[in-house]
Amino acid sequence: MSSKADNIILIGMMGTGKTTVSSILAQELEYTLIDIDKEIEAQEGCPIPILFQEKGESYFRQVESDTLCRVLKGTSQVVSTGGGSVLQAKNRKLMKEAGWVIALTASAESIISRVSSNGDRPLLAGNIEERVKNIMEERKDAYSFADVTIDTSELSPEEVVRHVLTLYRV
Repeated sequence: MSSKADNIILIGMMGTGKTTVSSILAQELEYTLIDIDKEIEAQEGCPIPILFQEKGESYFRQVESDTLCRVLKGTSQVVSTGGGSVLQAKNRKLMKEAGWVIALTASAESIISRVSSNGDRPLLAGNIEERVKNIMEERKDAYSFADVTIDTSELSPEEVVRHVLTLYRV
């Protein structure tokens, strides 16, 4: 396992709670909060859905990798990654080397419920239920490299944070 003193890196599908949990966790630990998607939007000067639309997913994935590489050079950070950041082997390797990786999971029903009102998710265009289930199937093994996996389906963000802190402080 990587040194827990470096960074805590949250991975998982959209709708598993990465953004909310990372914010609370960073505050609790007095670590710097880094949201990779927000970093990309600031760097590129546009929202991710527009970036997808205008430059495509492959361009976005390259920017995502570059941003992850830059951010993970820091320490004492809680890093919330985009759901697809684990798709490239180089990103997974980088995350493992840079900190303690926590995979947040949730049932398809929980994810659908959480993301169905958010129109800013380019990968969910069309039938949300079908897209979520397809993405979950495509990525079913992509998060397996994590040091810890937590199912957030029945947990509040605060409960997830308490669980993470218990494991982190061991």
